[in-house]
Amino acid sequence: MSTSSTAGNCKFAIPKKGRLFEKVNDLLKGAGIEYNRAPRLDIAYCKDIPLTLVFLPASDIAKYVGEGNVDLGITGHDVVSESNVEVDKIMDLGFGACKLCVQAPVVDKITDVSTLAGGRIVTSFPHLTEQYFKPFDEAKGVKTKITEVSGSVEAACGLGLADAVVDLVETGTTMKAAGLEVVGDVLSTECILISNPKCEHRDMVNLLTRRIEGFMVAKKFVMISYNVHNSLLERALKISPGKKSPNITDLAQSDFKAVSCLVTKKEMNVKMDELHDLGATDILTFALSNTRM
Repeated sequence: MSTSSTAGNCKFAIPKKGRLFEKVNDLLKGAGIEYNRAPRLDIAYCKDIPLTLVFLPASDIAKYVGEGNVDLGITGHDVVSESNVEVDKIMDLGFGACKLCVQAPVVDKITDVSTLAGGRIVTSFPHLTEQYFKPFDEAKGVKTKITEVSGSVEAACGLGLADAVVDLVETGTTMKAAGLEVVGDVLSTECILISNPKCEHRDMVNLLTRRIEGFMVAKKFVMISYNVHNSLLERALKISPGKKSPNITDLAQSDFKAVSCLVTKKEMNVKMDELHDLGATDILTFALSNTRM
């Protein structure tokens, strides 16, 4: 595809590698966004729609979106807050959930995070860390020394470089291996879809949002269908009210109705059991590939 034919494309930044890339790639596939990425290239053109994917480190995406270098992107809420740029948050994406926490050595037995004010903190999130410690510093008349590093934050305390660190905690395995524990929560985060407030490709942003929302609904819900006697219909609908409203159809056997509606995957088997016990028959569930609500 020639450069001239893609110059006016909407530019969409996504994480270039790692677990976030895999999650985002699955999301794009489910939303019908197909592309071919040549080896060692950090740009790819999508099929069928005027969209260019730009593969960037997740920590840079908010800045690129905020400054208008790309039109929209996927990154963490923590990255957006740390970058301190103006972007429009479109939607939460339901993956990449973790917390940004103050972590201190277990042996120090710190129970009050404010006692760390004025000390040495190592982090990859200097802006958020400064904002978090600011009220403690002002109350005590001190200045916390914050040192920014790009990786291996958890090693700083063991090396004697810090009294505590501020870092992301997902499972806590790395934190515990380093002899650290959480003594304060800075913020909760997950991956979000963001756009530049002055984006000129609003129609494409809306299209992508609908597709992604549709796929996320499809991942969360299944369609359940069953037949039920008219005398049991009201009770059946209390069990399966649907996402908005159930679809009810007359059957050739006039004293029965056919009902179909959405139920969450995690509730699917319980709902089927409850409907069966009520007296519903021909209970089926169907997987969804995508939706438009």
